[in-house]
Amino acid sequence: MATMLERNKKVKAPEKTMQEHAQDALYREVWEDVNNEKTQQFIKKYGKHMLAAALGIMIIVTGIQIGLRAHAAAKLATAENYETAIDNADVNALVGIAGGTSGATADLALFQAYVLDGDIKKLETLVADGNTRQFRDLARMHIVAARGDDMDAAAVEKYLAELNTKDSPFYYTSALTIAKKYISVGDRAAANKWLSKILDDVAAPAVIRAEAETLR
Repeated sequence: MATMLERNKKVKAPEKTMQEHAQDALYREVWEDVNNEKTQQFIKKYGKHMLAAALGIMIIVTGIQIGLRAHAAAKLATAENYETAIDNADVNALVGIAGGTSGATADLALFQAYVLDGDIKKLETLVADGNTRQFRDLARMHIVAARGDDMDAAAVEKYLAELNTKDSPFYYTSALTIAKKYISVGDRAAANKWLSKILDDVAAPAVIRAEAETLR
């Protein structure tokens, strides 16, 4: 006996009449018209918003591209101006670069201006308004080197207190400087406290450690 599945395979779908084909064609045409009408209504309702959004995206993308190009061009111009100022030993140009830029570039230009003319006020400006810790701390070290003889040991320690953290690139150099100042005034106990800070630290640079061992 043939199974139901086998019987179903032998059953053929009835062919559509001409009238049914015509109805299908009409349904498709009506459906396309309905979809087109809905699309047109959607565009009429939201077209302005879509256009504004598209224009906004284009403006943003274009602005970013222009900004990146302008930023790169400005950086290149600053680098060229800095190189020219160094070649000409032009202090005023370096000060101008420091005032017209930001970040480490500005700090470097101002510090280089100090190197050229020795005006310690530029270091004071770096200490007060420097953009980067590295140059602020470097300026403090140079100020102590320039004025340390006129400062007592406690004043030197206080002035370099900002550097008494490993966040400072001059942490060990500052500790050694303070120790030397205490030694110069005969306060060995205070000096040894700072020397021990260096010698007890396995991360201390070998050169600074060697000098600290010599001083203790």
